[in-house]
Amino acid sequence: MKHILSVLVENKPGVLSRVTGMVSRRGFNIDSLSVGPTEDPTMSRITIIVKADELAYEQLTKQLNKLVSVFKITDLTDTSAIERELALFKVNAAPDRRNEIIEIANVFRAKIVDVGRSSLTIEATGDESKLKGMEDLFRAYGIKEITRTGKIAMSRASKES
Repeated sequence: MKHILSVLVENKPGVLSRVTGMVSRRGFNIDSLSVGPTEDPTMSRITIIVKADELAYEQLTKQLNKLVSVFKITDLTDTSAIERELALFKVNAAPDRRNEIIEIANVFRAKIVDVGRSSLTIEATGDESKLKGMEDLFRAYGIKEITRTGKIAMSRASKES
């Protein structure tokens, strides 16, 4: 099963390395990893997506909690969480097909962020299925390059107690 962990940690050098090292030493492959500062500049939030059965996952969270630099772990797997990812697509764009590509970007509420002689670069934010749908449509035009961030996730305000 895929698990989404939101880990609140100290914003200090080496913390990300210790957290990911501990995860990989336990034999987990990290499917997605994203890290950034929070509203408190002394803290960072790491979003990790791993595949694990329940027993292995429980062991993983116990081990993470033992790290001094980890303050809080939130499991967003079975919650109504908001998940997003950012992708940049550099797509072949011959002048006669450019309008078609722009129209696809508009349908997905994406932005054209760079225009070249033979390509367009499109920025899109959304869930995995939205980005996959865009990728599938852009493949017909030829994709020169794709880069994606890891997922970020947060529990919904409507689920706060």
